[in-house]
Amino acid sequence: MKKLIISAITVTLLIFGFAGASSAASTTYKVQKGDTLYKIATKHKVTVNQIKSWNGLKSNLIKPNQVLKVTKPAAKNATKNAVKKTPAKKAPAKKKASYKTMTVKATAYTADCKGCSGITATGINLKKNRNAKVISVDPKQIPLGSKVYVEGYGMAIAGDTGGAIKKNRIDLHMPTKKKALNWGVRTVKIKVYQ
Repeated sequence: MKKLIISAITVTLLIFGFAGASSAASTTYKVQKGDTLYKIATKHKVTVNQIKSWNGLKSNLIKPNQVLKVTKPAAKNATKNAVKKTPAKKAPAKKKASYKTMTVKATAYTADCKGCSGITATGINLKKNRNAKVISVDPKQIPLGSKVYVEGYGMAIAGDTGGAIKKNRIDLHMPTKKKALNWGVRTVKIKVYQ
């Protein structure tokens, strides 16, 4: 008899225990006086629109003692909680510098001379910009406006032309006549960037 009573008590506790657990994870909520859809949605970690959709509500009007569904259906819950994986955006690929290498004869000039206007073929005023890195080129070989790296001179702009500047010959602008004479005539490698 003791075993029967203990078994009955155990079964009763289990039934009430599961009933309590079931009500704790309830999918419905009984509206209390002063409740709003916003308060209920916040409490159950859902949106107002979800509650309205699950309960077929056309407006935000609710009444005390009204019973509302407040838990998402399982399929939607799984979708909501799943981490949405979107492909990572790739950073734009850096353009590889495109250039051609040439070996040229390089002389030097200055805008500080008699009869020199100091204005290049592309309009650069070398008298106002004495330290400008500008080279004279044959536009058939090196397009005007190109960036050109000159060994021993640095990065320059192909911004001028000259009567004696043909084929693989360039003329480098120097700020003073002394620097132009010090450069002299050299054979150098250049990189013409496109």
